Amino acid sequence: MTSADTITLNTDNSQDDQQPREPGVDAPKPTVSIRPPKRWQAIDFKELWDFRDLLTAFALRDVKLRYKQTLLGAAWVVIQPLMGAGIFTFVFGVMAQLPTAGLPPFLVSFAGMFAWTAFSQTLSKTSGCMVANQNMVQKVYFPRMILPLAQVYSVLVDLAVSLLLVAVLLAIYQINPGWPILLLPVWMLALFMLALGFGMWTGALMVEYRDVRYVLPVVIQFAMYASPVGYMLIAVNEKVPDWAAQLYMLNPLASLIEGCRWSMLGVGELHTGYLIYSLSLSVGVFILGAYVFRGMERKFADVI
Repeated sequence: MTSADTITLNTDNSQDDQQPREPGVDAPKPTVSIRPPKRWQAIDFKELWDFRDLLTAFALRDVKLRYKQTLLGAAWVVIQPLMGAGIFTFVFGVMAQLPTAGLPPFLVSFAGMFAWTAFSQTLSKTSGCMVANQNMVQKVYFPRMILPLAQVYSVLVDLAVSLLLVAVLLAIYQINPGWPILLLPVWMLALFMLALGFGMWTGALMVEYRDVRYVLPVVIQFAMYASPVGYMLIAVNEKVPDWAAQLYMLNPLASLIEGCRWSMLGVGELHTGYLIYSLSLSVGVFILGAYVFRGMERKFADVI
């Protein structure tokens, strides 16, 4: 049985159960039929719902094991974004002195780190989840898409803690974002879909080509500096020519990260056209990644 096989049980034995059986004769066993999933079905929501308990178990396992045998434990959830925001504040706020629209540079960097963490951690975890669980993939049947989806749970735990820290910083700096905070889930959902789409695609490729494991961190590092994580889009528009700024905005992360910063701080440069482009691309990448994952799922157990 390959990793992509689905199991259906035919338990329609109601008529046989109503008929008396001779002593010593066993009841007929259910018929088990194994068939591959539909190639053009990106996500089988019914199957995922049936295995929802396993999805939760995988998510809790990852959360429990992440900081096991660490000195500071869950404190790293707070320390990591603070350190990242501090470095970006020194580089872009102190050294480069990029404009921040009157906001504290540290708050600008931390809001960008919040959005970037959602994307980068989701992409990193989903891309390597198949190889990390190769023994389970080879021996046990379950919907393989549970593995990348379970990674989102653990990322959400970190983001929940970071969001509380954002609320504390807003109170310290006495900043009220207003109604834009209501749109934060929209930008975050788009970031998760974009990361999951790329993650499922690269995760499926990594099963056959382990070179992806070495190339992906370089790409993620490049994407961080090519996105407004430690600075605002206003700095891009002021420092580079118009043609370069337009080319920069083709990066969907630019609009989505700036949208998160605008929702949390109430200040930012949003362009409707680029926002629609980024949101549409996120949905498209997610659907395409799911199709690629399902198409290659049949061979996971054989080649992993």
